[in-house]
Amino acid sequence: HTGLEVWESLLSLPFPDSSMTPGKKLEGLVAATITPMTPDGQVNLSVIRQYVDYLVSEQNVKNIFVNGTTGEGLSLSIQERKQLAEEWVRQGKDKLDHVIVHVGALSLPESQDLARHAAAIGASGIAVIAPFFFKPTNKDELVAFLQKVASEASGVPFYYYHIPPLTGVKIRVEELLDGIREQIPTFQGVKFSDTDLLDLAQCINKNESEQFAFLYGVDEQLLGALAVGANGAVGSTYNYLGRKTNLMLQAFAKPDHALAQKYQFLIGEFLNFVIKLGFGVAQTKAVMTFVSGIPMGPPRPPLVNASEEFIAKAKAKLDSIAWPDGD
Repeated sequence: HTGLEVWESLLSLPFPDSSMTPGKKLEGLVAATITPMTPDGQVNLSVIRQYVDYLVSEQNVKNIFVNGTTGEGLSLSIQERKQLAEEWVRQGKDKLDHVIVHVGALSLPESQDLARHAAAIGASGIAVIAPFFFKPTNKDELVAFLQKVASEASGVPFYYYHIPPLTGVKIRVEELLDGIREQIPTFQGVKFSDTDLLDLAQCINKNESEQFAFLYGVDEQLLGALAVGANGAVGSTYNYLGRKTNLMLQAFAKPDHALAQKYQFLIGEFLNFVIKLGFGVAQTKAVMTFVSGIPMGPPRPPLVNASEEFIAKAKAKLDSIAWPDGD
């Protein structure tokens, strides 16, 4: 495929219309949303409307992944996760194409409860992380867990959220996908947050006829994933570098690989710089706050606020980058 053919051949979701843009296929960039908090650490729903408008108008991003790693989903109570999902769906109506709600939890009943709730509020999809305290040790155990969650939201596209660096569950996705539609009829794709491009490439190669979505989750090497056929990306940097990354996608699709490479190098230059300083969810909140002007607040313990020194250095670095489009 040329890049353009890859993008044009993306899946159409064979599911009932949600409250988002009906029938629109999941492709391109998906922002892993941050959970805004008040200075005293409560979830701050009041800025989500402004946040949605910022993503659409300033970053050209119309898909979101809610309550995932970036959203501190596993540090939130079940009630908070439901309130956030409701607010994102409410504010995204007629503005966003897809609101994917992460419903994974260590407790199966809680995960099932979140899945039922996401279906009831009209989420465009649900995603589930592998349980990471008591872990599934093989494909069958993992699929059995995922199936028990997916079956609670029978009309909703289901995505597996693969993030072995955080879960320690290293079951290869290529193996997981073999025959998965027989057990999970709503299965629609993977958020693939691992650096193993061989596994990703084999998934794409072996499942061409299935039209699954393969959404890559390691932002600093998205171009490599596009080269092996990923049809989109979910990540935290698309909150504040969405417009730049969209320009990289356009260059790749053209194809102007030299220009796409230039964008990837510059995005990587920023991420490499902040990773060396120590870069996690707290720092992402700080960067999004100074780039967007929307207060994201502190992270929830055990995470701690980004330092003033980090903020000053990250801001100076971002301001110093000379982008090919002249901004």
